[in-house]
Amino acid sequence: MADALILETSFLIDLERELIVDAPGPAQLFLESHRAEKLHITFTIAGELAAGPRMNERATWDRLVSPFEVIPCTPEVSWRYGRLYRYLRENGLLIDANDLWIAATALVFEMPVVTRDERHFMRVPELDVIGYG
Repeated sequence: MADALILETSFLIDLERELIVDAPGPAQLFLESHRAEKLHITFTIAGELAAGPRMNERATWDRLVSPFEVIPCTPEVSWRYGRLYRYLRENGLLIDANDLWIAATALVFEMPVVTRDERHFMRVPELDVIGYG
């Protein structure tokens, strides 16, 4: 999907910290320079955020995720997850399950993943990874 990005959990955590301390940092600067792109998160990222220590209230979580379109799991995402899991496991490159779901979603929907953990996500073949900071 042209002009669209998936913001990975590490990015959103950094963005939240920057907003709390009211000090622009790498995440805010990245958003400033990518105003034209549509911003998305995956269903797994939404879940990771809901599990966060500051998410005691649903309204807090809603405010955090509402600026982004949440991409759901689809049969194609599930199939891609399985293929990636097998490939990465067989090659000693396995990443954790939530990150694998994020990568599978990004590949199916043809969107880059914005993360501070570039080396981790670069293990996934054909995944477009964008670092910030």
